[in-house]
Amino acid sequence: MAEKITFTPFSYTGWGALKHLVEEVRKFNVQRILLVTDPFLEGIGIVKRVTEPLEQAGFTVDIYKDVVPEPPLSVGEKLVAYARQSQSELVIGLGGGSALDLAKLAGIITVHEGNVEDYLNLTGSKKITKKGLPTILIPTTSGTGSEVTNISVLSLETTKDVVTHDYLVADVAIVDPELTISVPAKVTAATGVDALTHAVEAYVSKNASVVSDALALQAIRLISQSIRTAVQDGTNVQARTDMSYGSYLAGIAFFNAGVAGVHALAYPLGGQFHIAHGDSNAVLLPYVMGYIRSSCEKRMKDIYNAMGFSSNQLSQQQASYKCVDELKRLIEDVGIPSTLQGFNITADALESLTTDAVKQTRILARSPMPLLQQDIFTIYEAALNGVVVEKS
Repeated sequence: MAEKITFTPFSYTGWGALKHLVEEVRKFNVQRILLVTDPFLEGIGIVKRVTEPLEQAGFTVDIYKDVVPEPPLSVGEKLVAYARQSQSELVIGLGGGSALDLAKLAGIITVHEGNVEDYLNLTGSKKITKKGLPTILIPTTSGTGSEVTNISVLSLETTKDVVTHDYLVADVAIVDPELTISVPAKVTAATGVDALTHAVEAYVSKNASVVSDALALQAIRLISQSIRTAVQDGTNVQARTDMSYGSYLAGIAFFNAGVAGVHALAYPLGGQFHIAHGDSNAVLLPYVMGYIRSSCEKRMKDIYNAMGFSSNQLSQQQASYKCVDELKRLIEDVGIPSTLQGFNITADALESLTTDAVKQTRILARSPMPLLQQDIFTIYEAALNGVVVEKS
């Protein structure tokens, strides 16, 4: 059976890739550009690196900075209203996953009727039917992979939902690791483990293919063997470059194969406790993988090898156990709390977290092991107590 493999958008990657921005904008024959970014990037001069060459080339750039981490639906609605009023002709997203996701929303919902809420995956009543404004995405973190995916994530009252359609895929992605040099260690760790989670979940996904497997394994190699250095020394060019490439490849891998249990359980952590998405994935990763280990032993052995370890003398079962141990060790090494208690979450929250997580049926369907309500509660309990458990 033929498989659909998506490699869009057209991309520039590598140190100094930002130099291609103006030539790409010119191809769209536009004048007015909406730049979606955040105040931090303006304060450290990265926004100027985008706006100055565009303005010197004769383009008009409107800067929209009301971007917040884990953006709620209201922020998306406000941005779309602004984009419609400003009559933007092209959207550039500059920043982490929040800025990129919002830029994608602005590009697509602006040319449709109604509000962002109308297009949410779980509750929306309207369908995306046409291509939006041209969109160029420029990540400044190595983590979300948003620059190469077709989804935009929004926070709701207690969980998260997405707007998703292939028309959300950007026209151009510019992945320049030089822009990640100024990312603080804490953000480098969280976004880096987010990217690693994308690759791991894509590799064990029920929708994995030969192509997504190759992308995912290379992403795991690059990220797992560079993230500690990137966190400890953010100026290390090789580590930053490897993290950027790893995040990019992981993004394409999970765009094609999807993510599963870790993300499904992470969404309520962000919605109910406003924990950053990367941290939410990180704290859950070893517990979800440990719980489903028996359903994907061979693939976890492959992940263990990709992380730089040798499994020559190990059975699949032994290597899969060691893989879980090494994932947990990596998260601890980069300074992310390894239990829910480390984020001040207590046992009385587990029921509500489970109730919201079980609703993420689109994501849970890709898990190699079916995760029902009791399974999800058990995983949260394991993450609370810091003890990896398996399905009995």
